[in-house]
Amino acid sequence: MTRACWFWLVTTCLVVRAVPGADTIRVATYNVENYILAATESRPAKTEASKDKVAAVLQGLSPDLVGLQEVGGKPALMDIQSRLKARGLALPHAEIVHGFDTNIQVALLSRFPITALRPHVDDTYLLSGRRFRVSRGILEADVQVSPGYRLTVFVVHLKSRRAVPEADEGEMRRQEARILREKVVERLKLQPKANVVVLGDFNDTKDSESVRTLVGRGADQWVDTRPSERNGDTGFSPNPRWQPRTVSWTHYYGVEDSYSRIDYVLLHPNAASEWDATASFLPTVPDWGLASDHRPVVVTLRAADR
Repeated sequence: MTRACWFWLVTTCLVVRAVPGADTIRVATYNVENYILAATESRPAKTEASKDKVAAVLQGLSPDLVGLQEVGGKPALMDIQSRLKARGLALPHAEIVHGFDTNIQVALLSRFPITALRPHVDDTYLLSGRRFRVSRGILEADVQVSPGYRLTVFVVHLKSRRAVPEADEGEMRRQEARILREKVVERLKLQPKANVVVLGDFNDTKDSESVRTLVGRGADQWVDTRPSERNGDTGFSPNPRWQPRTVSWTHYYGVEDSYSRIDYVLLHPNAASEWDATASFLPTVPDWGLASDHRPVVVTLRAADR
């Protein structure tokens, strides 16, 4: 499949898009909703139709690297990888991190070599007199895009919005976000010029404590890319303090019958210099909900330091 077209095999629709040049890298994040091969006590197995749809969605995006959430172990990651290969999308480099949650993990697939993996799985925080572990861990990896350009990628899945009796779920997310930000700061102290990308399912909206903790402020503020649908919207906003009224939701929450943006690609200023906003987007896919209750987020970077 060429990168000039999206072929949605479940439809007869052909959508043409701009083609990133050879000097670009397409980065995506996608919560694949319980991509589990065998049912557990608490989670069902992913259906064959749903697994195939995940592969079709990713094939249409043609990412160079994709951070995944809710992957049910290495066999599930290999299943995704093999389905993509059968569809002509080769992402031969793969890593997964096993955190406290034994059902679902965060993972990374890449077209480029993953030259270093730094899993963070033992971090804890104190809350309400109890000690908690970061549930899904944090995947930190270096991806060598070219001899002269490297990305440092953090893949995360913060605490869900499901209430738990042990502590406030919002505060649990904020603590996990604080730990994540500290990891990035530590990396930048060691490598001040690192091109850092933080992506994943943050399980919260832009105005939340956890997302504000990650984004930061002032000179330490990271760039929230916020891609949107390519549906013809011009980006109207009645208030300059607000972001434009483009369609940017990434998750459907059935309990509330609500749509919100909880999946993010954040860029440290080092990497933000290479960001191509015009080639970053949210895909509009027929029957997207068959694959997952989330939509993927796609961001394109120019693969050269600026």
